[in-house]
Amino acid sequence: MSRTRFAPDRGLTTRMLITMFMIGLLFVAFVGVLLVLLRGAWPIVVIIAGGLFVAQFWFSDKIAAFSMGAREVSPQEYPELHGTIDRLCALADMQKPRVAVADTDMPNAFATGRNEKNAVVCVTTGLLRRLEPEELEGVLAHELSHVAHRDVMVMTIAGFLGVLAGIITRVGLQFGMFGGFNDRDNRDNDNAAVAALVVIAVSAVVYAISFLLTRLLSRYRELSADRSAALLTGRPSALASALTKVTGDIAAIPTKDLRQAQPYNAFYFAPALSAREVAANAFSTHPSLEQRLEQLGKISAELGKS
Repeated sequence: MSRTRFAPDRGLTTRMLITMFMIGLLFVAFVGVLLVLLRGAWPIVVIIAGGLFVAQFWFSDKIAAFSMGAREVSPQEYPELHGTIDRLCALADMQKPRVAVADTDMPNAFATGRNEKNAVVCVTTGLLRRLEPEELEGVLAHELSHVAHRDVMVMTIAGFLGVLAGIITRVGLQFGMFGGFNDRDNRDNDNAAVAALVVIAVSAVVYAISFLLTRLLSRYRELSADRSAALLTGRPSALASALTKVTGDIAAIPTKDLRQAQPYNAFYFAPALSAREVAANAFSTHPSLEQRLEQLGKISAELGKS
């Protein structure tokens, strides 16, 4: 992680390294299988794989911000928001990220970007309307912790492979990649059909493994960000209050709006689900509200003793 005053987390670092190692092996194996099976189409495989990786890594901040309807705002537009982030960055001894706001009633926040220089911290207008200043400070500290620990970058890269697996399969089915560009006889067609089935099966396995890896990392990194934010601000109760308020208010948001936000749940401060849905979902991107509040309660007790 970057050298900041956010509490280091060896458990998070270890999990990120393991996830990146496993994702790297999976990526190499996946592309290798595609190149062997789709010999006639290898240029398309290389172009798609390389193009998507570059886009995900170098433009992840812009892609995420655009997808979530966020726009960068100046200190003149949102002086209190910028002022809070300025104070937290000074307290954490870290570079200030760009600040963005998304015009939506869903109370939430997220951070994106491959490093501190390219990082963006975004809050929704719904969050700004609902939270008290100390609660907003806790949420922003949580998001800045993601930037400092660089787990946003790891999540972006880890999620790339699942996206690639799905796109490769769709491209093949829709545009006839699996035909190998050679329909001379039935034997060629049979071989192409077998190759298509194998690629679809491999893509499904790759997607499933990458999905599990990102979910396991995602839940831990949220707990880590809660812990780091609470220790930095010294007010775990404010973060707990924000969590309770945001989770409860998200449940009141129309289902249609929540479904639009759910593809980005891994990046949000709180998932676009009700607390009951999070607790019941074994593959949720976030730990349950009860887990997060319990951890913050323990930190509050430790800080009280010291």
